Amino acid sequence: MAHSLSAYGAKMFAQLQLAIAESYGVELASEHFSVDPTIAQELNDAITAKSDFLQRINVIGVTEIKGQKVFIGTSGPVTGRTDVTENDREAKDASALSQTTYELSSTESDVGMAYAKIDAWAKFPDFHQRYSAAVQKQIALDRILVGFHGTHAAVQTDIKKYPMLQDVNKGWLQQAREQIPAQVLQEGKTAGKVTLGTDGDYANLDGLVHDTKQLVDERLRDAGDLIAIIGSDLLAADKAKLYAKQGDVPTEKERIEEAQVIATYGGLPAFSVPFFPVNAVVVTSWDNLSIYFQDSSWRKQTIDNPKRSRIEDYNSRNEGYVIEQLEKFAMTENVELVA
Repeated sequence: MAHSLSAYGAKMFAQLQLAIAESYGVELASEHFSVDPTIAQELNDAITAKSDFLQRINVIGVTEIKGQKVFIGTSGPVTGRTDVTENDREAKDASALSQTTYELSSTESDVGMAYAKIDAWAKFPDFHQRYSAAVQKQIALDRILVGFHGTHAAVQTDIKKYPMLQDVNKGWLQQAREQIPAQVLQEGKTAGKVTLGTDGDYANLDGLVHDTKQLVDERLRDAGDLIAIIGSDLLAADKAKLYAKQGDVPTEKERIEEAQVIATYGGLPAFSVPFFPVNAVVVTSWDNLSIYFQDSSWRKQTIDNPKRSRIEDYNSRNEGYVIEQLEKFAMTENVELVA
């Protein structure tokens, strides 16, 4: 590892710091600074753009660290008729029945890049854009990872003990386990697992997704926007069955590989998304999943750290995960494939 930046690498790093300072409207990027809320939103949009999944859900800035959820769904019909000769018209309370508050946690995304990598990248004229894109993409991936695997927000996180970032924040799945346990299926006939296969709790993935959907509130079940997010192991097993039956037909094999919507299971369009547990199924709508960040909380600093032979980019903000309408979320997990 290089113990100092090359002359050209140092020049490009200096240009990087100037570009960051100019982008964020500050004098020095090497000093810890608060990001203007408008620019924080632009930064968040750039991070979101690095992931198809994040673009499907809500990733939005909020003012308070605690508050009311932004997208409050409706709990059922609001249409009717009143005989006004006998009764007054009454406005129906259509707000969702579930918990409507959120709380954000301090979240750090600190990136170190070795001098050798900076020197290698310095030859590119768009060095600043490449560097920023790399940092933004990793933050995007981390957000998804926490959303599906986060179980708690530790005061001091430990990536060795929790490599899937389980201790960074409570993600969507953990919130469902705690807040709507009746809508989370974790075991069937055998304790601790739901079996999938000819002799299992469910003979096929269609049946499993269908029953997961039944855990969604009946008033929201047929709104037309529900989707199924399915773990890769379950999809792979089902795809293997399809290959066995039709894989020798080139057009069918091509259809299997290229489908953006993997298939339709239980009457719902099914999707595979990054870092989703391999043995689980979630039924909800895209707009029911949210990541909130406090728009005034983003802090940033980019420094040269010769003690570690790297440059370091510090990013922090208050952030949290929200299921907008708990009644519209259902999950089956601990699925085990059996013969």
